[in-house]
Amino acid sequence: MGLVKYIKEEMKIIRERDPAIKSSFEVFLYPSFKAIIRYRIAHKLYKRKHYFLARWLSQRTARKTGIEIHPGAIIGKGLFIDHGIGVVIGETTIIGDNVTLYQGVTLGGTGKEQGKRHPTIGNNVMISAGAKVLGSFTIGENSKIGAGSVVLSEVPANSTVVGVPGRIVKRDNVRIPREDMDQVHLPDPYLNDLKILKKENEHLKNELEKVCSSFGEFKKVCDKLDSIDKIIDKMEKLNDKDLR
Repeated sequence: MGLVKYIKEEMKIIRERDPAIKSSFEVFLYPSFKAIIRYRIAHKLYKRKHYFLARWLSQRTARKTGIEIHPGAIIGKGLFIDHGIGVVIGETTIIGDNVTLYQGVTLGGTGKEQGKRHPTIGNNVMISAGAKVLGSFTIGENSKIGAGSVVLSEVPANSTVVGVPGRIVKRDNVRIPREDMDQVHLPDPYLNDLKILKKENEHLKNELEKVCSSFGEFKKVCDKLDSIDKIIDKMEKLNDKDLR
């Protein structure tokens, strides 16, 4: 793809996904635009085994934009990084087409393992602010990762993941995340769990009140039986006296 055509594509992507942009020329001010263009150059150097130059360019870009993309990562077309500060993309990461990342996202590994150690991100995935995806597994296409989530295992396609650690809270939500950029209105599994616990607690409270009530009735019966026993004892004593 020629440079002019590439710039036009980037303008289209940013205008599509960022409501803050007012003119096409603003794209030249976006850290995402600068970081991705420099990544493309660094990636070519990396593939030609010019590792030092590739890393030098990527580290220089990280200092200028706040976005660190390892030149060894494989990134498809249409990547958009909104704001971008704190975004880290590891060496063996594979990113599909039309992926959106927000600030603070980490696509990293979990240790010093060799080989493929970073995630594979499918097409049309949205990863919200502050989310961490750690390890060598796949995030299925059309999936959405909620803000602040920590994802440590495979995510099927068309899924919504939230929480720490990340939990799948919705499946087969086929709306494409790059068309639906909502990071906020996602299901809350913790709120649902709290509602269930509250309901169970109310049930247990009602059952306990029934037991306590039954125990009170039982105590009354026992008290009556004690009274009857005392009356019988008195009658027996009186009867013994009469017999004497």
